[in-house]
Amino acid sequence: MNLTEYVQEVSREDFGRPFRHEARWNSRLRTTGGRFFPKDGHLDFNPKMLEAHGLDLFRKIVRHELCHYHLFFEKKGYRHGDRDFKQLLQEVGGLRFAPQVEERVQSFHHYFCQSCGQLYQRRRRINTQKYRCGRCHGHLIPK
Repeated sequence: MNLTEYVQEVSREDFGRPFRHEARWNSRLRTTGGRFFPKDGHLDFNPKMLEAHGLDLFRKIVRHELCHYHLFFEKKGYRHGDRDFKQLLQEVGGLRFAPQVEERVQSFHHYFCQSCGQLYQRRRRINTQKYRCGRCHGHLIPK
């Protein structure tokens, strides 16, 4: 069974309404379980959610996206903050928030002032030819 057929089945069983568009895998998604596109009605899903958490949790993610889908086409409040969305999501048992897939490791760049010894920690790399120490205006070197 492919993804579109699975979403059609969930829509029939849990909502009693048909899903008439396409469902696709999108491996570029990182923090969300899926996305609804009102412009053309298709749904994108994160394949890492299925791999990491299994089919039971993935079904709840599909329900979440189908809430957006069905409410949009019924011209009701389909956004996360809307009452219609929250009510339908609770009725069908969908997830409000997607769980974390992978632990993201934050890497930092460390710089050291040659003059005063001030240590700087930055997420982005900086140009040491252009920027100086904020305390004494000395030269920075990567540590």
